[in-house]
Amino acid sequence: MPYSKSTPDLRNTRAMMKSLSRSRGWLFDDTRIELALFFVFALLLLGIGIGLRDPWPADEPRFALVAREMLQSGQWLFPHRGAELYSDKPPLFMWLEAIAYVITGGWRGWFLIPSLFAGLGTLALVYDLVRRQWDHRAALLAAGAVLVSFDFTFQMRAAQIDAVEVFWITLANYGLLRHFLLGPRWRWYLIGCFAAGIGVITKGVGVLALLMFVPYAFAAKCNWRFVIVMHASHTRWWLGLLAFLIPILAWALPMLVVVHAQHDPEYTHYARDILLGQTYSRYAHANHHLHPWFYYLGVIALQWLPLSLALPWAIPAWARRLRARDARILLPLAWAVTVVVFFSISAGKRNVYVLPVMPMTAVALAPLLPGIVRRSDFRIVLWSVTLLIALAMLIAGVLMHGGHLQILSARAASALDASPAPLIAMIIGVGAAGVLIALLARPRHALIGWAAFALTLWSVWGVAGYALLNGYSSARDVMERTASLVPRQDQIALVAWKEQNLLMLDSFGRSSVNWGFLRPWHEQLQTALQWQAADPQHRWIFALGDVLAPCVRADRAIHVGHANRRDWYLFQRDAVVPGCVPPRSDDAGQFGAYDPGAEE
Repeated sequence: MPYSKSTPDLRNTRAMMKSLSRSRGWLFDDTRIELALFFVFALLLLGIGIGLRDPWPADEPRFALVAREMLQSGQWLFPHRGAELYSDKPPLFMWLEAIAYVITGGWRGWFLIPSLFAGLGTLALVYDLVRRQWDHRAALLAAGAVLVSFDFTFQMRAAQIDAVEVFWITLANYGLLRHFLLGPRWRWYLIGCFAAGIGVITKGVGVLALLMFVPYAFAAKCNWRFVIVMHASHTRWWLGLLAFLIPILAWALPMLVVVHAQHDPEYTHYARDILLGQTYSRYAHANHHLHPWFYYLGVIALQWLPLSLALPWAIPAWARRLRARDARILLPLAWAVTVVVFFSISAGKRNVYVLPVMPMTAVALAPLLPGIVRRSDFRIVLWSVTLLIALAMLIAGVLMHGGHLQILSARAASALDASPAPLIAMIIGVGAAGVLIALLARPRHALIGWAAFALTLWSVWGVAGYALLNGYSSARDVMERTASLVPRQDQIALVAWKEQNLLMLDSFGRSSVNWGFLRPWHEQLQTALQWQAADPQHRWIFALGDVLAPCVRADRAIHVGHANRRDWYLFQRDAVVPGCVPPRSDDAGQFGAYDPGAEE
């Protein structure tokens, strides 16, 4: 018996629900037009501003630099950050960025392409899964709730690994749920397991998608409704393990073979760190981003707006459906709760760790959303939140313009490295537009109001915000000035540098050298001074201002600018104190090695 004979046939139910959705007076009868308009909106919301900025810290310049060095060196198995191996993350995301660079020919927005497609793909998977289980309206609302939730939009507009990881985990869940709830679909089962494996070589946590087996096994054993019961002894189950391992072994085995052949301690450390240090050790012995166990409750409540606003109405409804033994609710919801609990156990927590939970939460919410969004109390709450956020922005901008809120004004001035007036004007403009949108929408059209406000916010940020902040945030201005001051035939050494410094300097076609990123700063400076002494007329050193004293005279160095909350200098040999040896990091408080967890 391949599947349970008692499983209800849902075809008639879905057909009836589709006919009911048409009778409710949709804007268009053709659901394909609605779907096309939704993805046009999604493309605008996630894509506007692409090509208008360079990579920004903390993570974007690092991955872009690694990807570009892969292309330049042809070394795809072992990512490099400058002169050092980069073992913090598996290489797949950097591979995707390198491919995007080749396809676009180095177009300025290349590094954002993988995240954009990951976001659109995640939305398509949520929509299709819900549509197959429920109907078009529930599917559109579920995908829309994910799209306009703040954390999802923010991450899909950034070039961090998490956006792509969300897609792989969602694809894995999609394949498994197609098999568990709408199957048997052995092909989708294998695709889901394979996607989980790709998720592992993207960030490592892709394996969490396989936790979906736990609620499935429970539902199948207890004969919950809508679950497809298949024999545990079925030989095809083992093919899922093979599909999961294929991408992992395709990367790990060649890497380990090369490491074994190299007999190099640096490569051995890379393999140990990427396989153990960045997985088990980082989870079990976290030493940064330390938060209490309930940290993710605040993340879900605030950063998942407006999706989180539906939870007070959804929780009682979920309880009723679980009592009715509905596996369509149990599987995605139990998986989401399990993942949140898993990350809550570790002392180290970041908001993006639970972002893959959002799509499955929306899937569990999907059958309830049509009823929730019709409720007047929900619409009042959503409208009120929209108005409050817009008012807060407007009031903050006006106070900053009037000389109040000095802390915010100082941060704005630092971000621009100039007068904060343009940024303050942008905040006032977005806040005023949001207030106007809320007043025009009224609670009756709260959904449209939030969507319009979100589009306004991200459009202004993607056009005006990128233009205002790019020179400072990407270090483009500092590195452009550096390149203009150094004759083209001369070389530049980087000391106590950040990834964006090397990335931007390379983009101006300048020759540079470095002696590692994690190497203590005093060692970098000492090596650079020795290097410069060999050809003082044609060798320059670009360095963080904190490392100058006592071996470099700041009055003879050139201050090339302020970026990323740091001052940067350029100097030749005449600025160096003869015979000076840079003090060790434990002897001078301003020196120190880089902490990779400080920015991630």
